[in-house]
Amino acid sequence: MLHGNVEDQTYDYIVVGTGPAGSVVANKLSNDKRNSVLVVEAGSNDSNKRLVRDSKFAVPILLYQDFAPEFYIPGHGIPQRGAAGRTFPWTGGRLLGGGSSVNNQQYVRPSAAVMQSWERLMGPIWSPQEETRRFVELENYNGETTNPSARGTNGRLDIRQTQVNPTDMTEKLVTAISQATGYPEILDYNDPNTPIGPFTRYQLYQFPDGIRESADSAFLSSDIMDPDGHGVNGRKLQVSFRSTVTRVIFEQNRAIGIEYIKEGKCVRAFARKKIILSAGISSVPILMHSGIGNAQLLQKHGIPVVFDNPNVGMHYADHPAVEATFTTNLADHVSPENDPNSIFAGGGFLPNPTPGSNPERRGIQLFFQSGPDCTVTMGAILLQPASRGSAVIQDRDPLKVVLGDQGYLANAADLETFKYTFKVYFKGVAEKLAAIDPSYQLVSPSMDIINDDAKLEKFIKENLAAGFHPQSMNRMGPNPESGVVDAKGHVYGVENLVIADDTIIPFTVDGNTSAPSFLIGQTIAEQLLLDEH
Repeated sequence: MLHGNVEDQTYDYIVVGTGPAGSVVANKLSNDKRNSVLVVEAGSNDSNKRLVRDSKFAVPILLYQDFAPEFYIPGHGIPQRGAAGRTFPWTGGRLLGGGSSVNNQQYVRPSAAVMQSWERLMGPIWSPQEETRRFVELENYNGETTNPSARGTNGRLDIRQTQVNPTDMTEKLVTAISQATGYPEILDYNDPNTPIGPFTRYQLYQFPDGIRESADSAFLSSDIMDPDGHGVNGRKLQVSFRSTVTRVIFEQNRAIGIEYIKEGKCVRAFARKKIILSAGISSVPILMHSGIGNAQLLQKHGIPVVFDNPNVGMHYADHPAVEATFTTNLADHVSPENDPNSIFAGGGFLPNPTPGSNPERRGIQLFFQSGPDCTVTMGAILLQPASRGSAVIQDRDPLKVVLGDQGYLANAADLETFKYTFKVYFKGVAEKLAAIDPSYQLVSPSMDIINDDAKLEKFIKENLAAGFHPQSMNRMGPNPESGVVDAKGHVYGVENLVIADDTIIPFTVDGNTSAPSFLIGQTIAEQLLLDEH
């Protein structure tokens, strides 16, 4: 294959990926006009397309069903024994902004409890206090809160709290949750002091007018770069679109560059300082094809081993979900007529309902959205799954899809949690909701299924949904025996290679994973800049 001009392809930093973490890292590093930064994105610049910006398309299934080849990494995971042998997409966003340009827009910070565990393992840069400080710097919050000091109003990341005036449906659903669980309604679930409870107002990645906010519109916007990816106002930034990274280039154990495919050519780019992988699920095969991973696997595929670390690709965690469907009052609507972009009719964060679980920790995330034929769907996301999966390459071909195993319900505890979710939360909400308005009746699953363990287990396995929240495949650890990267994201066993994305999360976060990715980008960027001085 042809190679690009090596002399013209040398930068101070190379960032792989433009999702929440990569965009923040690229922005922060290039703020110093002395730094030249190459950002490599496998997808295109689709920022101005209606399908991306129109928040009514934010429910991922709408985009994925019809536009997967255009916006998503291609691939499916292996059949899941815990989900009746079904397969689920092994995918992520493949366009400018990464997953933030095609996700369901829910903005959920990790709770203080998660960050306390993170801090105990990896040190004070991951403390709850540092988390709050960084989010205050990142966000421009357009909403209400009981704790203004914990919310930012001058950051680049626009967050909108919806619904401003909750619909009758939203009020009924949230009241039913509160009555069924005993937890009072909360105003701001991203206030570290209120992690548990139902709420009428979700927080979404949106501008005040309801248009989607994403990583690129926040951190790679027109004041940062032009549509072709060239930095503006003296910024030494270059974004290379439609560029698929195949491996990191090493001199002994020092990362010096990357190899990527662009327009049918194999191109090389070199970094004087650091290479930062922010490629999400693609970070795993990039590491393995570069010689970092389980030595036996790499040798089997004829890949020279740079550093033997069996943790690469392991400990995969996702947030599986289940749903229930209710009939509604035909006079009620999910979104207000004057705010069709609100998308969700409230929700809640509740403890794991399994007896003996910690009542002060988030275990289940509830959300309500439109269902088929004038119904409403109540979804429950398992936030602290015990099951783990993995991802491994199939051979030396860097373009071949990895063998992704989501591991859904591999640990029997997760099935028990979902059973209790139906028996305690769904059943309780259904009873309270019907008392508030008899038009709201649970139709799927029926009560006879919920009350029969065998039928309920079958229903859960046959209807389990993917969370699209991949985490921990390159998790942090205090040493290479327990993890892939250190507290600052440096990859163990090599020099000048850093990972900044959700694959380094050491503990499963208790909410949607886009906000943690922004946090990781901000944290890693700070550490990189501190290392320069």
